[in-house]
Amino acid sequence: MPDALAPSVTDVVELTRELVRCESVTPREAGALQILEKVLASLGFRCERMDFTQAGTDDVANLYARIGGDGPNSDGTNSGKHFCFAGHSDVVPVGDLSSWTIGPFAAELSGGYLFGRGAADMKGAIAAFTEAAQRFLARRGCDFGGSISLLITGDEEGPAVNGTVKMLKKLAERGETIDACIVGEPTSSKRFGDMMKIGRRGSMTVDMVVRGIQGHVGYPERLDNPIHRLSALIDALIREPIDSGSKHFQPSSLQFTTVDVGNKATNIAPGIVKARFNTRFNDKWTSKTLLAHLTERLERANAALGGNGVFELKAEVSGESFYTPPGPLSELVAGAVRDVAGVETELSTTGGTSDARFIRSYCPVLEFGLVGETMHKVDEKSAIADLKTLARVYETVLDRYFAA
Repeated sequence: MPDALAPSVTDVVELTRELVRCESVTPREAGALQILEKVLASLGFRCERMDFTQAGTDDVANLYARIGGDGPNSDGTNSGKHFCFAGHSDVVPVGDLSSWTIGPFAAELSGGYLFGRGAADMKGAIAAFTEAAQRFLARRGCDFGGSISLLITGDEEGPAVNGTVKMLKKLAERGETIDACIVGEPTSSKRFGDMMKIGRRGSMTVDMVVRGIQGHVGYPERLDNPIHRLSALIDALIREPIDSGSKHFQPSSLQFTTVDVGNKATNIAPGIVKARFNTRFNDKWTSKTLLAHLTERLERANAALGGNGVFELKAEVSGESFYTPPGPLSELVAGAVRDVAGVETELSTTGGTSDARFIRSYCPVLEFGLVGETMHKVDEKSAIADLKTLARVYETVLDRYFAA
């Protein structure tokens, strides 16, 4: 085991730069996992590609790397405690390339920041996982009383079908269990370390079709305008809040994202209109109970309109709400942040979804990482100092988790 970091390989800043230079927009791997596998193998990790395919979806490359205990014993138990770092190497598209001040895959350093797509979300955290493990192993060796793994998917920013969910299932089928997990999402809000996520709201997208009767606008008595009907249905959904929140979650929200008619005529009221909304819901609901509640609201509003209009709903659920109660894992991470960065960490359930929604079914999980103000934006960046601090926080977590 090397005594010092090789700057071009395992230094958190340089490794982040190498990963950012890979144009791994979902579902492309673009060499990011190859770089990571090479680095982890040099540190003694047993690396395994877990690539999955499914009809109707893109093939996805994933990487699972583990060091320490050799996995499950003959009786099905684990060889010591198993701590997992989970994350994703895929990134969202860059959007309007001309809007970027610095090339999105140039990974340039400027003004104390590392710029590039994935610098915050979340190649920086993957590099921090790696440096933290390298430093820990350099001091403790491989016989530290347990195992460390990295579970890295290329499918988090996409449909999340051929990534983490299938990797976890494969591990479970062969008897590997995880005892605790940190997902390296950029959870910090304004300054490094000010927030970690111990849960997330559920997410449900609903496609709505409203049908009326097409007709000439000069003869309104002969038509049933579905656009007018839709406006009333939208009002029925947004006029009153879904709920007032719960102990650990903010109120559920509902946002319309599109309304489509496709009518180019000026003298015809269409017979059909389509709309889509997304709701982020708290632990007062499951997707099933919430959809039933929203359907009831719509049925009442539609009936009040009279006429012949009907509506249809088709829901797609990307995740249910979940919550990991404060306990040993959150205290461990909060303590590491306090001692390394001097910051008190807020426990939060705000924001979007992440692969923690899958991991929570297998072990205690939380999310902690870099400042997320620029994730998915033009000129995405992370402070160089934050990258280095994050690696030290993760290293401290490992030290204390595997304390003798």
